[in-house]
Amino acid sequence: MNDRFWLKLLQKHRAIAVIRSSKMELGALMAKAIAKGGIHLIEITWNSDRAPELISQLRSELPDFTIGTGTLLNLDQLYQAIECGAQFLFTPHTDLAMIKAAVNAGVPIIPGAFSPTEIVAAWQAGASCVKVFPISATGGASYIKSLQGPLGEIPLIPTGGVTLENAKIFIEAGAIAVGLAGDLFPKQLVESGDWDAIAQLAHNLVKNLT
Repeated sequence: MNDRFWLKLLQKHRAIAVIRSSKMELGALMAKAIAKGGIHLIEITWNSDRAPELISQLRSELPDFTIGTGTLLNLDQLYQAIECGAQFLFTPHTDLAMIKAAVNAGVPIIPGAFSPTEIVAAWQAGASCVKVFPISATGGASYIKSLQGPLGEIPLIPTGGVTLENAKIFIEAGAIAVGLAGDLFPKQLVESGDWDAIAQLAHNLVKNLT
C-alpha cells in the first residue's frame, strides 16, 4: 500500500480502532464487532496475545478492512509484522531505522512523536503520517490546532487520550484521523460479550466523523 492510498483511507474513514487483547479469541471478537459497526481501519497491538496469528486471521476473515499493527518497538518486530501481513505499522516512538525499513518494504509507517522537533524529524525520515502521542499530555485538540500553522503539511494522528466524545474535535482541529482504544471497548461490554453494543459505539463514531 503506498502512502497516497493510505492517506486517502484516513481521509475517508477518520478513525482507527486500537485493539490490545490478552486472548487472541477475544481480540478477534473485538475486531469483528467494530468492523460490523463500520470502522475500517483496525490496529492489533503487537503486545496482544498471538498478534501475528490474529493479524493474519483478520486479513483473511475481513478482506474489505485494513488490518495493521502498533506498539512496535524494534526492527525485529517490524519485520515480523510485515511478514504476517500487517498493512500499516504504528510505533510509540521515532526510530529512523524502523522508518527506513518500512519505507523500503512499501508499508505505511506512523511513528509516535511528541514535540514539533520529533514530528518534523519523523516526517523528514519518510514517515507516512505522524502519531502525536500521548495527546492527553499536550493539551489535547488545542495542541493539534496549534501545530497546523507551522506543520500543516504533515498529517497527524493523535492517540492516547482520544475519546468517543472528543474525537470529532481533533478532526476539526486538523488531525487527518484519530486512534481510539479503550473508549470503544468498555470493560463491562467486553466482559459480558455484548458485541452488538460495541458495534453500535463504532457505528456512532463513524457517523459522527464522516
